[in-house]
Amino acid sequence: MKLQISALELFEQQRERLGLKWLAGRNGESRMLEAVDTVARRPSLAGYLNIIYPNKVQILGTEELAWLDALDSRQRWETIEKIISFRPLALVVSKDQSCPEDLRIAAEESDTPLWLSPRRGHELLNHLQYKLARTLAPRVTMHGVFMEIYSIGVLITGESGAGKSELALELVTRGHRLVADDAPEFTQIAPDVLDGTCPDLLQDLLEVRGLGVLNVRQMFGDTAVKRNKYLRLIVHLSRPHLEPQPTGLERITGDLGVRRILDLDVPLITLPVMPGRNLAVLTEAATRVHVLRAKGVDPAAAFMARHSHFLERGAP
Repeated sequence: MKLQISALELFEQQRERLGLKWLAGRNGESRMLEAVDTVARRPSLAGYLNIIYPNKVQILGTEELAWLDALDSRQRWETIEKIISFRPLALVVSKDQSCPEDLRIAAEESDTPLWLSPRRGHELLNHLQYKLARTLAPRVTMHGVFMEIYSIGVLITGESGAGKSELALELVTRGHRLVADDAPEFTQIAPDVLDGTCPDLLQDLLEVRGLGVLNVRQMFGDTAVKRNKYLRLIVHLSRPHLEPQPTGLERITGDLGVRRILDLDVPLITLPVMPGRNLAVLTEAATRVHVLRAKGVDPAAAFMARHSHFLERGAP
């Protein structure tokens, strides 16, 4: 999936919130910004007018327009030509200021979108930078069920038929919330944050073998689903006859590991699937243990330290 956004898409998405008006360069509405454009050089997505490291969305505030006005006619025209030559996604004039006529003409002739907004420059910068960074952030689709358990984002994975959807259904009945079934999408919105969402096609739906597709929102109410959640833990359901059995130290510490998703290592706990095991209770316990470990509390480490101390002083 190619990550990109057009000038028209950005305008329509932000028009109401930022009060945008299209002044010139309407023919440039199909101008595209792709994620690859931010890799080979400094990732300047949106910012104030910069002709050294140009932003893809150039914001012209009071200071920028005053600087242009201070240039003589030749320097002014050369500067405007240089700005246009970088092919920005759009130029945005802040605070409903009067747009210079020569800038408007240059934008119209070059099909460069030129917008006007009543918002201050820093407001435009914050909104547009966030929107562009979120749209173009690296993302991946995983196979599994994404849940919110005790306010923690937990991805349940496993082979087909391992019982992921049945486990998710039981967790929902226990008061936890469904984010996405089968194909949750994860976006790396920060160096240490993966935001999980549900594709629009699968929103609120959970497929359970024998029951078919269930609408969780209609069955359990609005509080049973959540639109997005940060991924903090992966619970993997394994079948003992397909994967090696835990032995030795794993019996004490649990079957712990990590899984690399994009540029982030996510903690992983493996739960064997066997008859008579209550996977919902085990998954809740795994989430609680993860929360404790995040706080620096490790029951297994405490037990081993107690055991070492017992051996050092000698058995009675």
